[in-house]
Amino acid sequence: MTIMQLNSFAQGKWVAPMGRTRPVFSAVTGEQIAEAGSDALDFQGMIDFAVQRGGPALREMTFHDRARKLKALALYLNDRRDALYELSYQTGATLADSRIDIDGGIGTMLVFASKGRREMPDGHVYLDGDVEMLSRKGSFLGQHVATPLRGVAVHINAFNFPVWGMLEKLAPTLLAGVPAIVKPATATSYLTEAAFRLMEESGIFPEGAFQLIIGGTGDLLDRLGPQDVVAFTGSADTALMLRANPNIINRGVRFTAEQDSLNASVLGPDAVPGTPEFDLFVKEVVREMTAKAGQKCTAIRRIIAPEALVGDLSDAIVARLEKTVIGNPADKETRMGALASAAQKRDVLEKVAAFSGECTRLFGDPDNFTVQGADRDRGAFLPPMLFRCDDPDSARRVHEVEAFGPVSTIMPYRDLKHAAELMNRGGGSLVGSVITNDPQVAREITLEAAAWHGRLYFNNRDSMAESTGHGSPLPHMTHGGPGRAGGGEELGGIRGVLHYMQRASVQGSPDMLTAIGGIWVKGAREITPPAHPFTMTFDELEIGHSIVTEPRVVTLEDIEHFAEFTGDRFYAHMDEEAARANPFFPGRVAHGYLLLSFAAGLFVEPSPGPVLANTGLNGLSFQKPVSPGEEIHVRLTVRRKTRRTDEYGEVRWNVTLFNQDDEQVAEYELLTMVAYQR
Repeated sequence: MTIMQLNSFAQGKWVAPMGRTRPVFSAVTGEQIAEAGSDALDFQGMIDFAVQRGGPALREMTFHDRARKLKALALYLNDRRDALYELSYQTGATLADSRIDIDGGIGTMLVFASKGRREMPDGHVYLDGDVEMLSRKGSFLGQHVATPLRGVAVHINAFNFPVWGMLEKLAPTLLAGVPAIVKPATATSYLTEAAFRLMEESGIFPEGAFQLIIGGTGDLLDRLGPQDVVAFTGSADTALMLRANPNIINRGVRFTAEQDSLNASVLGPDAVPGTPEFDLFVKEVVREMTAKAGQKCTAIRRIIAPEALVGDLSDAIVARLEKTVIGNPADKETRMGALASAAQKRDVLEKVAAFSGECTRLFGDPDNFTVQGADRDRGAFLPPMLFRCDDPDSARRVHEVEAFGPVSTIMPYRDLKHAAELMNRGGGSLVGSVITNDPQVAREITLEAAAWHGRLYFNNRDSMAESTGHGSPLPHMTHGGPGRAGGGEELGGIRGVLHYMQRASVQGSPDMLTAIGGIWVKGAREITPPAHPFTMTFDELEIGHSIVTEPRVVTLEDIEHFAEFTGDRFYAHMDEEAARANPFFPGRVAHGYLLLSFAAGLFVEPSPGPVLANTGLNGLSFQKPVSPGEEIHVRLTVRRKTRRTDEYGEVRWNVTLFNQDDEQVAEYELLTMVAYQR
C-alpha cells in the first residue's frame, strides 16, 4: 500500500511533511496509510498571511457576498463527496456515519449561507439590538454594532468528525469575515486534507481565507494576540492545557471549547413498554451507542429510567444490540464499524475499567465478539457495551469518566427531581434528552436541569417522525455546554458568527448612526427624492429618501363604512358612550386598520413600476387614537435596502402616520420587493 504524504496548506502553498513525522493508521486494518508532520511550517508566517492577505480580502466583501461564497463552496463539495466517502471508510466509519460527517458539514455551511443572507445586512456592520435613546429629544443615540476581528481564528478539531468539525467552525468564521487556520486531529487528518484540497481547488474564497496544519501546532498559540480566536473541540484535559497557555491568558486571546460530556437520556415515567415513547427511547439509545462507534461528543453515556422500568428497558436495549452487525465499514450490511484508531480503542477499555467496578455488564464482551469482513484484532473494533448501575447516588466514576466509544450505562431514578439530579451529576453536558409524552415532565426537567446543559432535547410520538435525534447538533441552535462540557458555544445561527466579531457600542446623532449601520434612524436627515419613490428602481433609491403626503380627513362615515364592510364593529368604533368609558379613547375612534388602509392610499403610486410586491409589515404600533373629523398624513422613508436575487431586492420603508397637530399616530415598517432595472 502506498503511504500517503499528508500536506499542510500554508501561505498559499502545499507543504509536505519534513523532519519529525508521525505515522497514521487505518482504523480497519491497522496498517499505516499515511504520514504527517508540521516541522516545515512557519507559524508566524501563517498568521501574517491570514491577517495581511485573507482578512482584508474577506472584510472587503459584505456579509451577503461571503454568504454567497459559502453556498457556492458547499455545493462544490456536495458534487464531489463520493471520493470523501471512500476515504472515510479508513476512519472506521460506515456510509451512514460518513454522511453524518460529510453531508452534515456541507449542510451546516448551507444553513449559515442562508442565515447570512436572511438575517444579516448586505453590508459590513452587523447591528446588535435596537437603537437606545440616550437623550430626551433623540439627538443623541446609542447602538451596539459588531465588526470582524482583525486577527485569525485557529480551529483545533477532534478526530471523530474530520469534515463536519472543520466545516462547522469555518462557516461562521468566514461569514464573520475572519480568516482561519485549521488544525485537525492527526489520526483522521487524511480525510480533512482531502476535503480541504477540494476547498482550495475551488478558488471560491480569496487567498489566505483558510490554511491547514497537518501535525502539531508548534509555537502557534504562543504567537496569538487579542484579535485572535482559538476554537477547540476535544478532551477536557487537552482543553485545560491549551487554556493554560500563558500567552493566551496574558494577551486575552479568545478561547472557546467544546469538550468531554457525560450526556444523559431520561425515560419519562409515562413511557412504559407498549407506548411509542418506550420504543423510541430504545431506538435512540442504540443509535447513539453505535453511530460512529459511539465516538460522538453528544452520545448517550448515561441512561436514566424509572426504577420499575429498568429491567424491561435493559432487556429491550440488549435485544436490539444483539442485532448490530459489527464489521468492515465498507460492507453494506455493517451497522457499526471500528473506532478511529488503536489508541482510541485502548483509551475506551481503560475508561471502562475505571468505572466498571460500580456497574454490572449487561452486554458486550470486548474479548469475545464477532467482526465481519475484517480482522477483529488488527482493526480498532469493539462491541457496543451496556452496563447497569443500581446505586447511581453512591457511584462516582460513572458520572465522571467518559469512555468515548460504544459504551453506555443504565441507572434507576425514583422521581423526576432525582432524574434531574442524576443528569446534573455529569458536571455540565452538551445535551440531555427526555423521551416523554407528558409536557409537564418536560417542564419540570427543564427547570431542574437546564442550568447544567447546553441543549435539552424532548421527543415523543408527535415529533419523532421529523426529529433529528438526541445526538445531532444543528447549525440553527447553540452547541456547547457549561462546566465539564467546556463552557463554550458553537453554531447557534448568527450567535456563532458573533464569536468571531467584536461588539462595540457607538454613540452619536441619528445621522452618525445611519451612516455607520446603513439603516435609516429616526431623526436622521431626510432626502427629497427626484421622483416618487415607487417609480424609482432599487439602485436609484437611497437610504433616507423620504416623502410627506397630503392630509386626509377621517370622517364618521368612513368609520361606519369600514365597520360594515369588514364586520369589525368593536364598541370603541361604534358606541360613543362605551368608548368614552374606556380610558384609552375620548369617544368613537377610527379603526387602526382603517388608518393603515388610508395611509397606503396616501403614499402609494398606483402605476406599474419597479415596486413588485408588498411582502410584509413589521413592528406596527399605535400611539394616539384618531377621532372623526381629524386628519392624518404620512411620512414614507427608505429605511433599509437588501439585495435578494439577480432581479430584485428588498426595500424596507419607515411609515409614520401623523395627525393635524403633527402628533405621531402610528408607525410600522413596510417590506417591498423592488426591481433593479425598469
